Amino acid sequence: MTKRIAVFPGTFDPITLGHYDIVIRALRLFDKIIIAIGNNSNKKNMFSIKKRKKWIYETFLRVSNKIEINSFNGLTISFCKKKKVNFLLRGIRNQIDFEFEKDILYINHFLETKYKIETIFLFSSYERSFISSYLVRSIIKNGGDYTIFVPSSVRIE
Repeated sequence: MTKRIAVFPGTFDPITLGHYDIVIRALRLFDKIIIAIGNNSNKKNMFSIKKRKKWIYETFLRVSNKIEINSFNGLTISFCKKKKVNFLLRGIRNQIDFEFEKDILYINHFLETKYKIETIFLFSSYERSFISSYLVRSIIKNGGDYTIFVPSSVRIE
């Protein structure tokens, strides 16, 4: 039987409780989840990939051995193809996310017509639906208490 492996891509700058929620819920659906830290050339990241990897590793260290952590450059669909996965996992917080993710789904189908990947959308839990890395970074920059929106492994030194 073919293993159900999903890539969960993002910048995770930093990982939030919203990301955590999606991964924990998706573990019931997949044999393995690859958390893929993308290096988005359009974004200036607040934290290094090394630090983000460390936080993600520490977040999921004791949760499951079904999680792998990678980083990548370039297109997510190319990373999925390289890893030979069949599923792309995406979290949806609101209507804006849905419209954005829907367009990416269609683009991926046109980019890789021979390589079929199924995109699985999970809606954020109600109590986590407002959390975004962007807002967490803003709280950090302005000296607010960001710790209530991120896993306990995410602490700024």
